[in-house]
Amino acid sequence: MKKISACIFDLDGVIVDTAKYHFKAWRRLANELGFDFTEKENEKLKGVGRIDSLKLILKWGGVKMDEASMQTLAAKKNEWYVEDVGKMTSDEIMIGVVDFLDELQAKKIKIGLGSASKNAVPILTQLEIKHYFEVIMDGTNVTKGKPDPEVFLKGAERLKIDPSNCIVFEDASKGVDAALKGGMYAVGVGKEADLGHAHHVIPDFKDLKFDALESILSTKEGIKQ
Repeated sequence: MKKISACIFDLDGVIVDTAKYHFKAWRRLANELGFDFTEKENEKLKGVGRIDSLKLILKWGGVKMDEASMQTLAAKKNEWYVEDVGKMTSDEIMIGVVDFLDELQAKKIKIGLGSASKNAVPILTQLEIKHYFEVIMDGTNVTKGKPDPEVFLKGAERLKIDPSNCIVFEDASKGVDAALKGGMYAVGVGKEADLGHAHHVIPDFKDLKFDALESILSTKEGIKQ
């Protein structure tokens, strides 16, 4: 195994659990349109961009509309979402994340963010952890959504690290797919049943140590394709 020189993190569900705020805002929008959808359906929106998420929701509700109307609704949903995340505190950072980021910094491992969110910078700023990230790639500076690896490959490029020397942390199946397609080590954050195609799966960052993780990855048969 090559030496790991960088770690790239997804945002939602990895650094902070903003899924509940997305669900609340999307559900409010659906209700205004006269239908509802479930938390189970909401799971299918993980790692999916804003407009593509809206298209799925409209499909569930049997609603059709033109592109301009969708853009207007997506903007409305985002206003509600931003209003809620603007009230977040550092207590909402996922368990163990800050300790792990501190360890990476101490070991001089480069840190990047790779997220579909267009609100990554304000969220990281709100949580007072933006300073950890040397590079932030998100929905404002990439055009292709996961499972396309663009967001991670651009992140590695900006960090000046070869993709094969990077670990990507993802909570979504499509995100893991993107990391693998990019030739990176993929670590799933969540359940083995959902993320078993990653090189390794962790339930969360509690007590996670970089050296132990690197050792585990060294036993894997190279990069999965």
